[in-house]
Amino acid sequence: MNGIGIRKFGRLGFDVTDMGFGGAPIGNFLKPIPEDQAGSLVGRAWEAGVRYFDTAPFYGHGLSELRLGHYLRDKPRDQFVLSTKVGRVLRPARRSEISFAPWVNGAPFSCSFDYSYDGTMRSLEGSLHRLGLEYIDVLFIHDPDVFTHGVEQQKVRFREAMEGCYRALTRMREEGVVRGIGVGVNDLQVMVDFMRSGDFDALLVAGRYTLLEQDALTELLPLCEQRGTAIVIGGGLNGGILATGAVPGAKWNYAPAPTGILERVSRIEAICRRHRVPLPAAALQFLLAHPAISSHIPGTRTLEQLEQVLALVSHPIEPAFWEDLKAAGLLRKDAPVPH
Repeated sequence: MNGIGIRKFGRLGFDVTDMGFGGAPIGNFLKPIPEDQAGSLVGRAWEAGVRYFDTAPFYGHGLSELRLGHYLRDKPRDQFVLSTKVGRVLRPARRSEISFAPWVNGAPFSCSFDYSYDGTMRSLEGSLHRLGLEYIDVLFIHDPDVFTHGVEQQKVRFREAMEGCYRALTRMREEGVVRGIGVGVNDLQVMVDFMRSGDFDALLVAGRYTLLEQDALTELLPLCEQRGTAIVIGGGLNGGILATGAVPGAKWNYAPAPTGILERVSRIEAICRRHRVPLPAAALQFLLAHPAISSHIPGTRTLEQLEQVLALVSHPIEPAFWEDLKAAGLLRKDAPVPH
């Protein structure tokens, strides 16, 4: 790879940078980010060539949208792509009455799930106000998955999303208020279910296609290729372990990594050392080898982390590295790799 590139955003007819800016950290995820630091992050990403920005009402209860809207206000609207989400509605509230977890010092809005038609329309209207934009490029249905709702309640949320969100999003797409519609979840089967049930332009896949996980190659990614549905990858480092390696306390999907995952990562690291490839460089560059994937959005919360990611996506990797991973059974034989 050679830095940040430009790709088609699936069938949508416009381009996107193959690396985006993830807006969760500037929503004060787990700990606060000072205002000047948040602004510096967005500014440096723009300077580096990033032109895709992803956010959501949930991130800091509107704080991420407020900040991104402010920092992008002086940028030509036709020069960047922005995605946000529906499925939660924000309402003004006293801070003392709000549970912000996992966010810290978010914006003064309560946040509640609402996958109804009217709730989706209200959610978009609120996002447009907070962002200060006249339209959204891509609008994702957010978190209608098992991880968020549990097995039985997810079935209810799925029906609500298809009967409510999907109808509203389809109307917005027809009216040009949004250019593309999609789903953002971290559950592979749920993504397949949505693809079978509706006509979606894009999917935000959180952590389910990585250097450690390639089950999406079996059904989801071929289906997206057939339809021209663009994939955006979030959580490409599997919640931590593909950044840190198999160290004590390493996180996989934001929880302590089980023994099997630690052992697998240790074996990948051994091949990385042999080829002098940083593990996170391999993890990030692997994401973009599949033709259905348009972009990835690493979550960076400091300028140092952002600079590291910019270096990692440009780190040279020889074809023999990927061949050795496949020969060792650490990567599916049918997984596309960079070349």
